[in-house]
Amino acid sequence: MDSEREPVRIVIVDDDQLVRMALRLVIDGEPDLTVVAEAADGNAAITVVDEQRPDVVLMDVRMPGRDGLSTTRELLTRPAPPRVLMLTTFDSDDLVLGALRAGALGFVLKDTPPPQILDAVRTVADGNPVLSPAATARVIAAATGPRSSHARDPSRQAARKRLSTLTERELETAQAIADGLGNPEIAQLLRISIATVKAHTGNLFAKLAVENRVQIALLVRDAEV
Repeated sequence: MDSEREPVRIVIVDDDQLVRMALRLVIDGEPDLTVVAEAADGNAAITVVDEQRPDVVLMDVRMPGRDGLSTTRELLTRPAPPRVLMLTTFDSDDLVLGALRAGALGFVLKDTPPPQILDAVRTVADGNPVLSPAATARVIAAATGPRSSHARDPSRQAARKRLSTLTERELETAQAIADGLGNPEIAQLLRISIATVKAHTGNLFAKLAVENRVQIALLVRDAEV
């Protein structure tokens, strides 16, 4: 990150004080990042975000009262919303997927090593998603299984209509993304270059009006269920 840029302003939202303290210690040790506020629940998060106007919100998924999903949806309705990075464990997959549908840029596990959390914050601050292919595949599988509310989503025909605008190669790329593959794996599968995969993915973002790869994957899953 450019050393002349102002530090990325961050709000930490988590009901566990120890988690907030640990994250603050890690983040404030970096010259290009700074924690401007903390919140212990969703309602407090909305207040401090409106006051502080941070660049990034590290958002816990499960909290007493207003959870991270509801809070994320509310924050992302703002005219200039912060970028949201979800903090999660894999027992909250369905909530994470709901947040990603709403426009959160990614998720990290709470036990992720500190350097990777810092990298994730910087990536999200630059407007890019943080989505591990393996983790994405696992979360989508959980959220679109037979017991999932997403699997009963009545939007199947709408999803199919949106996908019908894609070329054959774009559709193949979308399917590969839904299978949790990264760009190198997609390139190998389709026997195309990584640059071509990136071009197809960019077309998917534009044609499907989505913000990240998980939203592409969810659309494919919606069309199939």
